Amino acid sequence: MRRRTDHRGHRASRRRFLGAAAAAAAGLVGPPRAAPLSAADETAAARQWPQFRGNARLTGVSGSEAPALEVLWTHDAGQDGIESSAAIADGAVYFGAAAGQMLALDLRTGERRWAYATGAEIGESSPCVANGMVYVGDLAGVVHAVRVGDGQPAWTFKTGSEVRASPVLAEGRLLIGSYDQKLHALDPGSGSSVWSFETEGPVHATSAVDSGLTYVAGCDAELRALRVEDGSQVFSVSSGGYTGASPALADGRAYYGTFENEVLAVDLESRRVLWRYQHEDRHFPFYSSAALAGGTVVVGGRDRLVHALDAATGKARWTFSTRARVDSSPAVAGGRVYVGSGDGRLYVLALDTGTLVADFDTGAGITASPAIAAGRLVVGTVDGQLYCFGRAG
Repeated sequence: MRRRTDHRGHRASRRRFLGAAAAAAAGLVGPPRAAPLSAADETAAARQWPQFRGNARLTGVSGSEAPALEVLWTHDAGQDGIESSAAIADGAVYFGAAAGQMLALDLRTGERRWAYATGAEIGESSPCVANGMVYVGDLAGVVHAVRVGDGQPAWTFKTGSEVRASPVLAEGRLLIGSYDQKLHALDPGSGSSVWSFETEGPVHATSAVDSGLTYVAGCDAELRALRVEDGSQVFSVSSGGYTGASPALADGRAYYGTFENEVLAVDLESRRVLWRYQHEDRHFPFYSSAALAGGTVVVGGRDRLVHALDAATGKARWTFSTRARVDSSPAVAGGRVYVGSGDGRLYVLALDTGTLVADFDTGAGITASPAIAAGRLVVGTVDGQLYCFGRAG
C-alpha cells in the first residue's frame, strides 16, 4: 500500500482562485443527543485539530474560519513522502513521515521544534495530541507516546503487526487498531494494555467514539460497537464489503464507504443499514473517510469524484470531478470543503453546491487529509512536502 511519486523536485507555483474562500465559521457537528457547545468550547475547537478527522466522532469538521489558499510555509520531510495526516494543537503541527520520523513544527512559522525517530516508516497513522503527549503508530507495529514539550519518548507498545490506523483518546483509553486483527485499548499514561478485541481481519480504519462506545469498521466487513471501558462487543452490523474508511458519527448514525463501491448509513439505535449509495455509472471503492456537515456527507472516491450525499436519504446532492483517485478525506470549514487528490491538487469546494472555489497544484499526489485550525490548513504530499495554507498577516 506504499505510494511513491516521480514528481521529485517539482514544487507548486500555480494558484487559481475562482472566488473568495471566506465565509462564516461552520458549527461543529454534534454528537447524538449531546448538548450544544458553549461559546468558549467553540472558540477552543476552532483553534485545535488534535487527531485524525479533528475529533473523536471523526466528523472532519473544524470550527475555524475557511482558510485561504495562500502558502504560508512548507517543510521538506524527505522524498519517501507523507501519508500521515497532521494534528494541530496549541500552536504546533504534528505529523508522521515515511522516513521514520514524527515531527513537531511551529504552526505560525513552520520552524522545527523537534523530530522523534520511530525506527520504522509511518504510514497513514496520524498523530493524536492530548494531555501533554502525542501518540502515533508505525509500520513495524509499534505505538509511540512522545512528550510534546521536548519530543522525548514516554513509552512504546508493540502490536502484532503494522499499524495504519490512527490513535483516538477517549474516556481514559487510547484506542488504536493494528493489522494483527485487534483493536487495542492502552493506558495513555503508561502504555500498558487495558484490553484488546480481536476481529476477523486487519483493523485498518480509525475507530470513532461517542457516548461510551467505539465503532470499528473493519476489513472483516463488520461495523462493531464496543464498550470503551472494557472492550465488550455490544453489537455488529454487516457492511457487505471490506472497509478501509473510518466511520463518521452524527445524530445516532455512522457513515462510511466500502471496497464494494458503496457508502453506507447505519442507524446505531436500530442497528441496521438505513441506506446504501452507489454512483449510477462509476463503480469504484471508497477509501476516503467521510466528512459530515449541514446534513451532508462528503466523501472522496477512487472514481476520481468527490461525492456529496444527503445524510438523511443517501441521495446524491452533487459530485465534483478531479483528475485522479481521491483517497484524501475531506475537511470542512466555513461552508467550504477542502480535499486533496492523487492529481496533486488541493481543491476547495462550496459545501452546498460543489462549485469549485479554488485549487492549488502541489505537483505531487495528496493522499493525506487536510487538518484545519486557527484559520490555517496543513496537508502533506507523497513527495514529502508539508504545506501550510492561510491568509498572511
